[in-house]
Amino acid sequence: MYTHHSLLLTPGPTPIPQHIQSAMNLPMVGHRSADFEQIAETAFRTLKPIFGSQHNVIILTSSGTSALEASMVNIVNPEDHIVVIVSGAFGNRFKQIAETYYENVHVFQVAWGQAFDVNEVMTFIESLNTPITAVFSQYCETSTAVLHPVAELGHALKKWDDQIYFVVDGVSCIGAVDVNLERDDIDVLVSGSQKALMLPPGIAFVAYNNRALTRFKSVRTPRFYLDLAKHHASLEAHSTPYTPNVSTFRGVVEYGHMVEEEGFEHVIQRHYLIRDAVRTALQRLDLDLLVDDTYASPTVTAFIPKDEAELKHIKNTLKSQFNITIAGGQGKLKGHILRVGHMGFISPFDLLPFVAALEVILTQYRQQSYIGTGTKAFLEVVHHEL
Repeated sequence: MYTHHSLLLTPGPTPIPQHIQSAMNLPMVGHRSADFEQIAETAFRTLKPIFGSQHNVIILTSSGTSALEASMVNIVNPEDHIVVIVSGAFGNRFKQIAETYYENVHVFQVAWGQAFDVNEVMTFIESLNTPITAVFSQYCETSTAVLHPVAELGHALKKWDDQIYFVVDGVSCIGAVDVNLERDDIDVLVSGSQKALMLPPGIAFVAYNNRALTRFKSVRTPRFYLDLAKHHASLEAHSTPYTPNVSTFRGVVEYGHMVEEEGFEHVIQRHYLIRDAVRTALQRLDLDLLVDDTYASPTVTAFIPKDEAELKHIKNTLKSQFNITIAGGQGKLKGHILRVGHMGFISPFDLLPFVAALEVILTQYRQQSYIGTGTKAFLEVVHHEL
């Protein structure tokens, strides 16, 4: 229509900064060389404050799902009982991984679009009347845009039984939230590259505490590529056990430079500012939100058009006329919601074209003027917070 520039606003992959792209385009080095060892050591160390970890962070050359699987097969023995919290499509993926390897899987179901209630989770665990080895949960459930109270659950689990391992999938929020493994009583925290960490898809991350590291070395569940004890041993030698994605390791190093320059606290504040502005604008455009304010993710927002016809029109017209890409729903929410990502290399003003385009689309589709309504609301939030 009027734009020549594409705008990628999916909940991953996200736009890659030119600084990171340039770093990744540097000439290749041998992955068994001193050159790579320097890159790897810096990359492992760079991620520590992002994950709130006392240890260097393991980097896997594979997608985020590999980190989910690794976090399970390196913590749980074949006969162990575990709890998996399912509140959306990616909680269900944790469940599918668990049921591939283990028989004693206890599933705690949460309504899609809602955060888990800590007291209800603990009541469920107590009702099982059997020792639980580990609890697995999403931090941000990407499919619903819910940010779960994982720190509260971590504290409750450790108070109930300090031997339980708490494993958290942070794929769609790490890099945009304040998290600390020790403070939040998280034993293993995993993430992927293509979301708030503003890297290409293809590498994944595992942060861990001391007791989890000890567990990696003793678990009997069969594993090979995803043996985290092997990865940690190589990490200590500034290397990897298998061929790494050298270019993306370089991207991690440059990501660290960019975060250091901006300040990680400001990175977090920026994500929450954009969240608040987007949510306010959508509501002003008479679009309902799936998630209550208390548990709204700073990285992705789910909104509900009037009906499926309007949903398809919004999504298709954003792409065809404005070159803006957002995401639909997944699983049982497919055809019911749309999701706009706002994470990584993003500023509040990158979302203004999205809001303005919605104004035009809804004005034409609903035959009711929304021109200036959403953008004004959006900028009022930005102006108030700056």
